[in-house]
Amino acid sequence: MIASGDAEIFGVTLLTLLVSGLATLLSLLIGVPLGVVLGLVRFRGRRLVVSLVNTGMGMPPVVVGLWVSIFLWRSGPFGALRLIYTPAAIVIAQTLIATPVITGFTIAAIQNLTPKLRLQILALGASRWQFLLTILKESRIALMAAVIAGFGSIVSEVGASMMVGGNIKGYTRVLTTATSMEVSKGNFPVAVALSIILVALAFGVTYLLTAFQQWERKDRNLKPFEDATFISSDKSGTGHLDGLTDGPSESNGSANGHKGAAK
Repeated sequence: MIASGDAEIFGVTLLTLLVSGLATLLSLLIGVPLGVVLGLVRFRGRRLVVSLVNTGMGMPPVVVGLWVSIFLWRSGPFGALRLIYTPAAIVIAQTLIATPVITGFTIAAIQNLTPKLRLQILALGASRWQFLLTILKESRIALMAAVIAGFGSIVSEVGASMMVGGNIKGYTRVLTTATSMEVSKGNFPVAVALSIILVALAFGVTYLLTAFQQWERKDRNLKPFEDATFISSDKSGTGHLDGLTDGPSESNGSANGHKGAAK
């Protein structure tokens, strides 16, 4: 079935990637700013909000799907929008599932930064936006882990997608709901094929995100050693500092003067 290149399978796979990708993006736009605020700002009721975020990280997707269905149902508060059983409803449900995960990871990333870094940034006269951008830049590796966790929490969920999307063929059917339907029909070969595609999709996306995360980590870890090599080469007289001196006698005199001062 996979080798034959079934058009329906490709459509379901593409819809899965689009829906989960958009939900992850929306979750980032909501969860990262919220996590930064909760990680930096102290206010009354903060513990309650953080506890709600942590509770949301473990919220069963079927519960989220139930409440989204209640609100989007024709007799619900947002029934006039006619979003129930549409891909938009799946995006909404998945966004609500992934947002607490990304928010919680962001809070942890911000709180793990050394307080001296924050004081140093402020002491250098950084504006509020420069401060926030620097904090996010220093937390980018942990934030990438938040993206991976957020995407993983929604690409594999089935309960919410089934409840709010309805598993309509050619419209709201995604890989998880299609797999569940084939299992209920006893069509295990097709279910296995769909599960292989789902695992391959999840692995491919997370592999790319992980590769970028580890590349950033490697670049950060090598930077101090490169700086140390540059400094040591300068001290040995083979670096850029040679161009700033007039000759060996001046550099030797400077070195002797430093030795004398050290004594």
